[in-house]
Formats: sequence, structure tokens, C-alpha cells
Amino acid sequence: MGDVGSKWANRFIIAAILQGGVITTMAIVIVVIQMTYIQVNIIQYLSLSFEGTAKWFFLGIIFYLIIVLAVAVSALFYSHLEITLKKKFSKVSNALAVIHLIGMNVGGAGAMITMAFAGLAGTGLLTIFTEGKIGPKYPAIMDSFIEPIGGFIAILAFGVICGGIGFVLAFRSK
Repeated sequence: MGDVGSKWANRFIIAAILQGGVITTMAIVIVVIQMTYIQVNIIQYLSLSFEGTAKWFFLGIIFYLIIVLAVAVSALFYSHLEITLKKKFSKVSNALAVIHLIGMNVGGAGAMITMAFAGLAGTGLLTIFTEGKIGPKYPAIMDSFIEPIGGFIAILAFGVICGGIGFVLAFRSK
């Protein structure tokens, strides 16, 4: 029996499932930390200090969820090309799909996890692990996260651009 389905759609769906696992693990860690340190309401503390570095935490989490959805939606595009339109991927469009898959997952996840971590670091919440209490806010720490976040976003953008070029090449193929 022949190959059924879309190999690229399957890869992107698996990536979306794995990314969903990462964000779920992050949520579980926050809940476990909250249960361990009941004297501090972490989410309430973060939400009350939203004007500062805590917004990076929330935006990192929200954008991470968007990345998970974007990876899953990319699978639909590949499925449409490979199954509905029966388009064949050339070596070039396959290479671009690989870059798309890696760029979205490494760049997207890296940027958003780094952003969330930076938000926690700037709020002083990371000292719960070392001192058992919330430390002072340290907004200046955000400066040290700008380059890594920017680098990950560049990887994400490069992956998405390559994916778009790959879509066009595959769409125009016979």
C-alpha cells in the first residue's frame, strides 16, 4: 500500500503536540511552585506587577500558545498541498520545509520561553528557588535578554519565510 497522508503535515502536527507538551509542563511547574510556596500567590503577584517586567512573562506565555497554534496550522497548509492538491515537494521545497519546521519550533519556542524567563527574573520571583522568598524587582536584567530573544525571533522569521517560499514552490509544481 502506498504512502498515505502528508509527511510534512504529520511532522508539523507532531511538533505542535510536542510544543503543547512544553507549554503544559511549564504550566504544571508553575502550579507545583505555587503549591510548594503557598505564602506567595505567584500569578496574583505577577498580575499586580503587570506594568513592569511581569508583562514579559505573560506575553511570552501567550505568544508561545500562538506559536503552538501556528505550527498546527502550518500542518494544514502542508496537508492541503500534499493531499488535496497532490503536489510533490522537490529537494529544494523539502529543504525549505525542514528549515520552516526547525525555525518555527526552535526560534518560536526559544524566544517565548526566554521572554517568559526574563519576566520572572525581572520580577524577583526566581529567588523563590534560592532564598524561598520573592526578591527585589530588577528591571535592568531585561537588557541582557534582548539579544537572545531577538536572535530566536530571527530564526523564527527565517523559518517562516523559508516555509512560505517552499509553499509557493510546491504549489507551482506539477
